[in-house]
Amino acid sequence: MIVAIDGPSGSGKSSVAREIARRCGLTYLDTGAMYRSVALACLKRGVDPEDADAVADVARCVSISFETAGDGSQTVLLDGEDVSAAIRTPEVELAVSPVSANPAVRDVMVSLQRAVGKGGDVIAEGRDIGTVVFPAADVKVFLSASPEARARRRAVQRQGGNLATGDSVAVDEASEQEILADLVRRDTYDSSRETSPLRPAEDAVRIDSSELSFEEVIGAILALSPDLGARAEGDAS
Repeated sequence: MIVAIDGPSGSGKSSVAREIARRCGLTYLDTGAMYRSVALACLKRGVDPEDADAVADVARCVSISFETAGDGSQTVLLDGEDVSAAIRTPEVELAVSPVSANPAVRDVMVSLQRAVGKGGDVIAEGRDIGTVVFPAADVKVFLSASPEARARRRAVQRQGGNLATGDSVAVDEASEQEILADLVRRDTYDSSRETSPLRPAEDAVRIDSSELSFEEVIGAILALSPDLGARAEGDAS
């Protein structure tokens, strides 16, 4: 089984995909972390993210892998180094858009993602999973939320909280507005790029998580497939 979850940054797709993977015994594939890792590698090497050829060379030579703990938490490794936190910084956030829009980089990453998918039982999230990476996925979801809701979630996340689990923390309003501006910028960039633009697959089920709880989103996705539902029930029992 392959489950594809696409959507803009901050829509909650990573948290949702990770939890469904845990409940249903699927391999979680965070494709966004792969592009962020390439962006981080470029910053570390002093490579301009807008230099398409140089960025493509970086993508071809780095090693990106994942390690999953018993509790479902995942570690992102770049050339063997844990970069799980480093790829979530504002600097990487700014650099990842041109990196992910690079056709040569996407060719490399999509090949790696499809290799993981050949093993089956994968839930992957990103921006082109249902349209490009796994167009024949068994379940396709386009998860969205208002820019304001997404900015709030990201601001809380950067302060160490997680609204998906009810772990809220105080955030600076100016910082949240800056995040909102960055999200709007990235939405425009991702949806208008020539290569694999952000858009829902024609057969994807659209879910707006702006006013939904984490469990409501999980439930809506599990309800799309009897197989997913049965797997989740098996985990609960």
